[in-house]
Amino acid sequence: MSDESLQIFADEAEDLLAVAEQALLNLDDLNNQADTLDGVNDLFRTFHTIKGAAGLFGLDSIVEFTHIVESVLGKVREGSLSVDEDMVSLFLSSRDHLENLVSSALAGVEGISGELKEIDGDLVTGLNRYLEALSTTTTQDSEAAAVSVGSEPSSDSVAADSVENQYWHISLRFGPNALRNGMDPASFISYLNKIGDLKRVILVEDAIPQWAEFDPENCYLGFELLLDAPDTNKEVLEEVFEFVQDDCRISILPPNSQISAYLAMMAALPEEDMRIGDMLVACGALTELEKDDLLNTQDQITDEITSTGLDQSVPPLGQIAVDQQLVQPEVIEAAVKKQGDAKQQRDAAQQTIRVNANKLENLVNLVGELVIGSANSELNARRLADADLNEAMENQLRLVEEVRDTALGLRMVPIGETFNRYKRVVREVSRDTGKDIELRISGAETELDKTLIEKIGDPLMHLVRNAIDHGIESPERRAATDKPAKGLVKLDAFHESGSVVIRITDDGGGLSKQKIFNKALEKGLIEDGASLTDQQIYRLIFEAGFSTAETVSNLSGRGVGMDVVRKNIEALRGHVEIESREGQGTVISIRLPLTLAIIDGFQVRVGEALYIVPLDMIDECIELTDTLRGRDEMANYINLRGEILPFVHMNDLFGGPQSESAEPDDKHRDNIVVVQMAGKKAGFVVDELLGEHQTVIKPLGKVFQNLKGISGTTILGSGEVAMIIDVAEMIKRVEITDTQKSA
Repeated sequence: MSDESLQIFADEAEDLLAVAEQALLNLDDLNNQADTLDGVNDLFRTFHTIKGAAGLFGLDSIVEFTHIVESVLGKVREGSLSVDEDMVSLFLSSRDHLENLVSSALAGVEGISGELKEIDGDLVTGLNRYLEALSTTTTQDSEAAAVSVGSEPSSDSVAADSVENQYWHISLRFGPNALRNGMDPASFISYLNKIGDLKRVILVEDAIPQWAEFDPENCYLGFELLLDAPDTNKEVLEEVFEFVQDDCRISILPPNSQISAYLAMMAALPEEDMRIGDMLVACGALTELEKDDLLNTQDQITDEITSTGLDQSVPPLGQIAVDQQLVQPEVIEAAVKKQGDAKQQRDAAQQTIRVNANKLENLVNLVGELVIGSANSELNARRLADADLNEAMENQLRLVEEVRDTALGLRMVPIGETFNRYKRVVREVSRDTGKDIELRISGAETELDKTLIEKIGDPLMHLVRNAIDHGIESPERRAATDKPAKGLVKLDAFHESGSVVIRITDDGGGLSKQKIFNKALEKGLIEDGASLTDQQIYRLIFEAGFSTAETVSNLSGRGVGMDVVRKNIEALRGHVEIESREGQGTVISIRLPLTLAIIDGFQVRVGEALYIVPLDMIDECIELTDTLRGRDEMANYINLRGEILPFVHMNDLFGGPQSESAEPDDKHRDNIVVVQMAGKKAGFVVDELLGEHQTVIKPLGKVFQNLKGISGTTILGSGEVAMIIDVAEMIKRVEITDTQKSA
């Protein structure tokens, strides 16, 4: 087995386990039986797929463990077991254990030992406990039912949601290796005749391929069987197929089954585009004869509509089956949903391809170099002043821009997958702290660069845990303040001004400004008598070692983490802000760039230096005239159409020599670039506006990492280096300058 093949298995298992976790967490919130059954079916298919793939690679420990998980899920699908909170927790632990087993296999470890083996044993014991309890109950039920064996059920004894199928229905699909493994399909059918009377045997041949693709050693057979065996039970029939269970797909539907059993069989059908009639036959809701009669009825209705010229549509097969009371509406709805899901999966499979992340990273880097090279070509074309060459360059730049957007789009993924991870965190931490907490997610479809999503995961995790531990009060305290017993934590994401904003909101006790101030004073972070704004006070919680927790727990209280959160966010060219109302809750907003690679920028000149301002954050550009300056030439604000706009001279902030080509003072014109971010506006005074520029972001070196107001650099077409302005930091500088002058 090659390392590459094993890595492919590990990647697929990772995706499947993520799906399993999501399905398990959704089970906690489902009250509808049909939705719960759908969730269980998704889980069963997920674990079955992992087991099948692990078997191909000879990973016996994964196969054996997954088989036990499947057995419990199978009983849930049949309705023999009910899903409760403890079962969900056990399945979640089993999912984590499988993840560890996959990692161990990927590391080349054969078998399991040590702590992993101990966990395996505990989980197997917990899963078997459900099966043992069910076995005891089943034995008692079988003894009680033996009295009525052989008698026809009365109309009163059949449940309201039962289907009056008179015989056992066995749906059997042999695996392709059945013949190679020495199994004779006919022998199983012959053996069933010893248990009861086979009323009908239907050969299913839809799996037989075209002759050119036919392999005589493969088994393509399937059967739909009706068995009259009133003296038997399901366990006896399962034992008939015990030797081929791993290679075949077998469904057994007892007489007078519940509708839920039909729904379970419907969900177990293969994920392929089947017609409704074929699906109903496959799950035993219809016989082939009944299906043919329904199709004939549908043809007659079609002919009648055509001949009479009536303006109406032909009813679907499912509707006709319901009208003739052959099939229950719930079964038809499940079949329609199954058909729709199969189509969606087929479409998704056709549109999705797995790409190595390193190859994608190399592509984006090459596109960045292409952008720089195109800018250089455009500069030379302008200098030559050749009309045809300039026109060709304009077309090339347009194409380069489309290639850039497409390449960056490949790295954009919805943030919802990251958000969904925290459902598990909220569930487990809620149980540990004894709090009832709901996690509400919105904006899951918001897309963000995959690199950013990977790096923002841990800071978000810490903030969510903090919201639960620090923010949400205990049930007793919430009751005392007339709050709902269930606390609320919200995760929201949306685009704003060329950035992605992620908000973590809780309806807890909020932050106490006085408590934070006193703690900061005690730690020497501020001086006694210092005058701080609300934002400045709240930002103190991001200082190293700062904590207001009265007790140290396994979640918080050590003052470790919030400073790391701030540093990690700022390392991504992001910013974090806090709003809080004591007693009502807290909102933490994280603002991140859409991408770390290439942006649309606006080029300006200050003295002899060139700067890039992110274009999405620019509101407008205006000339700083004497009229706008007013009487006070030293003022650092203007009246912009009735709105006070503070501004700052960038030359005062960054310094640097004046341009030799600068015009004399009496002819020099200052321009203001008006930027907007998070509802705040400010102006940067620059010497010259140079226009839009595709900007390839280059990170700052270690020497310049702490440079305030600069978020990165870029290489221009001329080969010069321009600094990229950190708009959020610059707005903060403008506010500080404005406050100092006012004081």
